[in-house]
Amino acid sequence: MSDPLSTQTAPIAVEPVETSAVTTTPEKPRGLAADAWRDLRKRPVFLISLAFIVVFVVLAAFPGLFTKYSPGWNDLAQSRQGPKSGHPFGFDVQGYDVYTRTIYGARASIIVGTFAVLGNLIFGGLIGIMAGYVGGWADGLLSRVGDIFLGLPFVLGAIVLLSTFAGATSDPSSIKIISLVVLALVALGWPSFARIMRSSVIAAKSQDYVIAARALGAGPLRIIFRHVLPNAVGPLLVVSTISLGVYIGAEATLSFLGVGLRPPVVSWGVMISESRSMLRSGDPHALLFPAGFLAMAVLSFVMLGDAVRDAFDPKLR
Repeated sequence: MSDPLSTQTAPIAVEPVETSAVTTTPEKPRGLAADAWRDLRKRPVFLISLAFIVVFVVLAAFPGLFTKYSPGWNDLAQSRQGPKSGHPFGFDVQGYDVYTRTIYGARASIIVGTFAVLGNLIFGGLIGIMAGYVGGWADGLLSRVGDIFLGLPFVLGAIVLLSTFAGATSDPSSIKIISLVVLALVALGWPSFARIMRSSVIAAKSQDYVIAARALGAGPLRIIFRHVLPNAVGPLLVVSTISLGVYIGAEATLSFLGVGLRPPVVSWGVMISESRSMLRSGDPHALLFPAGFLAMAVLSFVMLGDAVRDAFDPKLR
């Protein structure tokens, strides 16, 4: 009789089970700009305003694609004539094609608005960085200087500056008159940009990553441009988008009053100023078309700025 304890059992062969390891790559966290862009693509207001802005930029950059005439072409025999075939916007008092001049007028208006915003963004941004980061007496001095400029009425101050300096130039078609208009807008607009940048810098410099960089021995310039500025420039960019439309409207206002751009420079404001007599005589087409383009451009930039502001504000999501 065999001992049951001595019975050897053959080992059971266990086949290895292949387990497919599912490796899940964690999604890379998105920053504020990525979240804002994702939100903006879902906003019809942003897409519509951006489409209009692209159209206006193309008009300003390549006006020859939309008309075969030059802005100086005129036909006195067609003076005050309304819209007709080949000339959809009609003619003004001097026989200029309103459609052609409206297309070319986008260039001067957008150039003035763009450079005014860039000037305010650079100058006002630098003043705001200095006031917010240095603090102390520098903050107090720069803030009080900004308050003085903020106390000046914008349109009145621009009229005084341009009537004093632009009136002395004998060549209104040169780049000098455009530069003077831009400088007047920058001289009166930088305090608003400086205040926004100052507030953003004060909030950013108290963050832990700035304190850590300072503790590791980073210099002031490195801290400002590497850590503070990238996290403080967002609100200023939002205001810049809105201000671009505001400055386009300001250029038209000053040109309408006769202290901004002047003929032979072609801009929407100059065209509106020249067409006042036609409106009184019952021929409004020379005024309505450039005024309509001006209103659409200003509205597009303001709507774009509002959409960007809402996307960058987490409280409004």
